Amino acid sequence: MLVFIAKRFLWMIPSLFAVSFLAFVLIQLPPGDYVTTYIATLAASNEIVDQNTAAQLRERFGLGDPMLVQYFKWMWGILSRGDFGISFEWQQPVSDLIWERMALTLVLALSTLIATWAIALPIGVYSAVRKYSIGDYFFTAFTFFGLAVPSFLLALVLMYIAAVEFGQDVGGLFSAQYENAPWSFAKMGDLFSHLWLPVIILAVSSTASLIRVMRANMLDELPKPYVTTARAKGLSEFRLLMKYPMMIALNPFISTIAWLLPNLISGSVVVAIVLNLPTAAPLLLQALMAQDMYLAGAFVLLICALTLIGSLISDILLALVDPRIRLE
Repeated sequence: MLVFIAKRFLWMIPSLFAVSFLAFVLIQLPPGDYVTTYIATLAASNEIVDQNTAAQLRERFGLGDPMLVQYFKWMWGILSRGDFGISFEWQQPVSDLIWERMALTLVLALSTLIATWAIALPIGVYSAVRKYSIGDYFFTAFTFFGLAVPSFLLALVLMYIAAVEFGQDVGGLFSAQYENAPWSFAKMGDLFSHLWLPVIILAVSSTASLIRVMRANMLDELPKPYVTTARAKGLSEFRLLMKYPMMIALNPFISTIAWLLPNLISGSVVVAIVLNLPTAAPLLLQALMAQDMYLAGAFVLLICALTLIGSLISDILLALVDPRIRLE
């Protein structure tokens, strides 16, 4: 196992360089640069920037260098000093902007993952074991609802119910008095008291899809001979389900670890904007729109790194859970 982990870790290094370069190229593909976008924004408010000032800005930000030079300067700053560059739009070091956002995104992602698994796993097993029962039909209707309703619409409905019917504070992850306060136990408690609403909204669609996947996998495993043999040997139904078919049907759940975080960051932009969440998604969207390449590139690089780490964790767990998978 240690050799497998070491090999996978070594493969992650060139993969990370490759995806970081592709991300840097993709961010620069749209015509123009940050200065062009900045000038266009000022022109919309009847402010004119002359060509000399634009050239000075490009020189100051290093935008006149070839793209390869800009990329290697950026990567060298990260590797040698942990410096992700300066955000053009915010005029602050990128590292000062991203870490708290990424930490909150990770907390939200892990909370959503735990909620999704805790709901989808038992319901998927129940629906397969009690196929075509009233409970199965009820949960099937829930999954269709979860898959059909857009997340932003669910967010608006739940925000209305929470605010109007129950008088809850909705929007954001903190109360007003804790938004800019230093971290403390009180602030953490305030964070968890606001976390339930975005977790429910983000978990509904993924829970619905995983219930269908778990039900289908269990229905595929239950009629197999090894289950019949284990039942004939007198193994209790609960132990039989937990020990054999469910362990094999867990593969899709474990595989979700790899793509859950990038999906939450890139796929929950609308929900994050509707709920005013201080996570990575809105800032990443704003950076891409402004062609703030160092800020956008830092987010993309961190997302790629977390995806690779998530894939490694998924592969290790799959090798431990599923005896059909061999590390060799």
